[in-house]
Amino acid sequence: MRTWLPPIVVGLVVLALWQLLTVVAGVPSFLLPAPSAIAAQFGENAGRILDASLATGTNALIGFVAGTVLGLAAAVLAVRFGVIDGLLTPLAAAAAAVPIVALAPLLNSMYSTTTETPRRLVVTIVVFFPVFVSTARGLRQVPKVQGDLMRSYAASGWQITRAVRLPAALPHLFTGLRIAAPGAVIAAVIAEYFGGLQNGLGSRITSAAANTAYPRAWAYVAGAMCVGLVFLAAVLLLEQLTRRPRTPLLSTIR
Repeated sequence: MRTWLPPIVVGLVVLALWQLLTVVAGVPSFLLPAPSAIAAQFGENAGRILDASLATGTNALIGFVAGTVLGLAAAVLAVRFGVIDGLLTPLAAAAAAVPIVALAPLLNSMYSTTTETPRRLVVTIVVFFPVFVSTARGLRQVPKVQGDLMRSYAASGWQITRAVRLPAALPHLFTGLRIAAPGAVIAAVIAEYFGGLQNGLGSRITSAAANTAYPRAWAYVAGAMCVGLVFLAAVLLLEQLTRRPRTPLLSTIR
């Protein structure tokens, strides 16, 4: 209860103050709709929000998996080979410095407007950097004595990576995944602002806002928040499942 009760209480207090502010102060809906109005629109458009969430969530999931695999593979190669490290690290930093609002329109112009490929590529690029940096850092922080012990048993470079480096880097990998999971949803939503198929949360938000249906737009924003929370919860669950008691080093070699 000490873990989940305080955030719930704070959230309820914020919603109550939000409702009180918008009703008592008479804040216009185009500035800030009341939570009750947003909840009403969420209920009325639950089916549409679910469909849009599935479309955006699918793009985010595919890009998240692709970015994670590429980031993990790149980190392993960068740690094993100094030349690759010198090539990949600046490229990864450069990719992370490119804003989504500049990348999404460019990719949309390169591909057909009837494909989801640009949005998935945007998510892949956004996810790649935190996974690559976190995993590479974890792979490099293995104690030297463990690597020396493995080499004394004539272990190959891949065996050292598999038995020592990767297990030791798991906490760092999941740190990167916790950052990348909500970022994948954000990237997928923002990428939908710049054209393409009108089936995701981002396009529905812009459409509702353009028609001055601000409570409905906020309802789609709430749907995007739910998708982001699902992604983060999945990563936390996976992290719990991968935790295991420490085993002797010789048994992992075998």
